[in-house]
Amino acid sequence: MYKVYLVGFMGSGKSAIGRRLSFYLKMPYYDMDKEIVRLQKRTIPEIFEQEGEAYFRKLETDFLEKFRNESCIISTGGGVAMSEKNIEVMRRTGLVLYLDATFEDIWMRIKNDKNRPIVQNSTKEELEQLFRTRRWFYKKAAHITVRTEHRPLRQITEYAGYQVNRLKGER
Repeated sequence: MYKVYLVGFMGSGKSAIGRRLSFYLKMPYYDMDKEIVRLQKRTIPEIFEQEGEAYFRKLETDFLEKFRNESCIISTGGGVAMSEKNIEVMRRTGLVLYLDATFEDIWMRIKNDKNRPIVQNSTKEELEQLFRTRRWFYKKAAHITVRTEHRPLRQITEYAGYQVNRLKGER
């Protein structure tokens, strides 16, 4: 059993790369946020509003610990790597790839996204500070850092796929 976890800030390309990597490596793909929404039968903004962020973070940890015992690709939520326990689970059960995008690229993708509670409730400056804080955790969690700036999705996918295939035999 071998999982590939994609970590990075919201809007860094985890879902887009995850879907492409699934095709490239012929492995099933799961979006952690979508799976949590499916299991909870409510949206992430609803979960945050009704239960709070701490509850949502617990759902993420439960997901990592209990989700399918199969080789697959999982794009994680932007805050997953903030937890030592989550980092430990991901590093123990698979390969962690950090999609390292610039804040400007990320801002262009997320600034109008109504499905991200944190974007709706924060200024650009607050989000940039959060981005800077979280980068350290993403780097700590990662086995491999994948720079995305000025690279097309195909190139990022092929590089990530190469790294997964290269390291698969070592695990």
